[in-house]
Amino acid sequence: QVHLLESGGGQVQAGSPLRLSCAVSGYPSSSGCMGWSRQAQGKEREGVAAIDGDGPASYADAVKGRFTISKDTTNNILILQMDSLEPDDTAMYYCSAEIPRGDACSPSAHFGYWGQGSQVTVSS
Repeated sequence: QVHLLESGGGQVQAGSPLRLSCAVSGYPSSSGCMGWSRQAQGKEREGVAAIDGDGPASYADAVKGRFTISKDTTNNILILQMDSLEPDDTAMYYCSAEIPRGDACSPSAHFGYWGQGSQVTVSS
């Protein structure tokens, strides 16, 4: 059974960094596609970043150059390093795993498993 648990959210001022972690169990994070998405209040959920195995990462245009997705495969943890945060980054952030076979690994992929989310609030 796949279990994803996010941590590291909080309230920060604009321009600050924040690091989200997702503890993964029941899924081979080292070889599979994993991602981060977010949902701001009153808006639809949007993909933020994705990483395929230990290889290429992809990002939504809104976060490119500021966010970095990576994996700590030793400890089975997915990480999202967020720098230069902006008030528009305020949202609930979700960790996700596993996409249909043959689908491309991207922030907008159809992930099958989701965590419960971690709130990030950025004040101006």
